[in-house]
Amino acid sequence: MADTLSLAKSELVRQASKAMQQHLSSPEWSLREKLALTCRILFADGHDSGLAGQITARAEKPGTYYTQRLGLGFDEITSSNLLEVNEDLEVLSGEGMANPANRFHSWIYRARADVNCIVHTHPMHICALSMLERPLKISHMDACMLYEDIAFLKDWPGVPVGNSEGELIAAAIKDKRAILLGHHGLVMACRSVEEACVMAVQAERAAKLQILAESAGTIQDIDPELGREAHDWILQEKRSQATFAYFARRTQRRGYGGGEDPLS
Repeated sequence: MADTLSLAKSELVRQASKAMQQHLSSPEWSLREKLALTCRILFADGHDSGLAGQITARAEKPGTYYTQRLGLGFDEITSSNLLEVNEDLEVLSGEGMANPANRFHSWIYRARADVNCIVHTHPMHICALSMLERPLKISHMDACMLYEDIAFLKDWPGVPVGNSEGELIAAAIKDKRAILLGHHGLVMACRSVEEACVMAVQAERAAKLQILAESAGTIQDIDPELGREAHDWILQEKRSQATFAYFARRTQRRGYGGGEDPLS
């Protein structure tokens, strides 16, 4: 006789979360390796836009972070060609220069002690919504990791190389993990590299779903309580790590975008 068919949902959720802690595992990549893998994963998922976009992670020394070198595309990033920079974007280790638009990352890191990774990209469907000055509508279970967790900045401040743009974006995102920037793109500000990568992939998929759905009719709201429940379920740390590991394996099978091994 089955033992769980009479259990409350809350208990089943608790048991499933406990089981994930025991059974879900992922490789022990270094921080630099995870950052390089994120660049390749997002390249493969349509987040590439030439040299635009930055992906950063807090480094070991306070006030410093890792980022890619300006002049390299996401598909060319490896753990060995990443730069370590300070808040002024001065290079502490590595060769070359950081993207000057990284400045707004410094402002977010200063404002949010909980943020350890920032992803900023220009994926096509997110950018289409940004051109329409339309927020991302969360109305599907898969996208609920973003439910009540993505802000919207309608007014474009221009190229984000100044301090005023950094202050504006850091203030607009508040305590959320994501923000859609009008006439610009996507920013994720998350607890880990894995979480930021997975949420960025899902945000672009949600934008594509939104455009498809709106072409056929009016998107209906989901129940807020259920949206919050799904948000917390999907964003469990072990689940994010396992999803990231799957994305890395999938990208490896595709050949890392044709470039060098990102772990080199």
